[in-house]
Amino acid sequence: MKKIKVLLIEDNRLLRDGTTALLNEQEDIRAVSSPGNKSALTKAKKLVPDVVLLDLGLKSNNSLKVLESIKQQLPLTEVIVMDLIPVHSEVVEFVKAGVAGFVLKDATLDEFLHTIRAVVKGVKTLPPTMTDSLFSEIVEHALQSGQIDEVMSALIMTSREHDVISHIAAGKSNKEIAISLNVAVHTIENHIRNILDKLALHTRLELATLTHIKEVL
Repeated sequence: MKKIKVLLIEDNRLLRDGTTALLNEQEDIRAVSSPGNKSALTKAKKLVPDVVLLDLGLKSNNSLKVLESIKQQLPLTEVIVMDLIPVHSEVVEFVKAGVAGFVLKDATLDEFLHTIRAVVKGVKTLPPTMTDSLFSEIVEHALQSGQIDEVMSALIMTSREHDVISHIAAGKSNKEIAISLNVAVHTIENHIRNILDKLALHTRLELATLTHIKEVL
């Protein structure tokens, strides 16, 4: 079994050592760690990890600059940012810089591992708790700054949800979408409810407006 190579960049030594030990208990993961100083980039270039776990609040370095350097020098390495309570403006900046996912530091081990395994498969992830009112702020900020495409790419959407959004963007009704996709109308309604939840929107009109503004998908 090919193991997922993980590099954890974290200033707090206790958290760094504890997290690395937990990751190395997994059969499919091999983890090493580094504080957030200049040695982190050196270790990243030497290891060429599949995933970098990056503390958003590094005290020894600027986390955003570290992310940008990693993506520039190791474009195939996926980066997951860790934080307690991400600020929406920071989330947008990190998504724009190429982050593959966010994980909250109070997440469960299962959520943590799911995020790592998901980004390796090319799935960008946001924690469920960021798809509520906080994500509404992120969407608003992204629309104002012209960065909605980057933010939308960080959401987990199924291929069918992508199809539904494309049809909504084209101005089709639920019945027309159902006919196009050869499914029942109530199935389309369920997809739309799931999409609204993920985008922290409330109505189909809000979704149609959002897709019309930026053609997000």
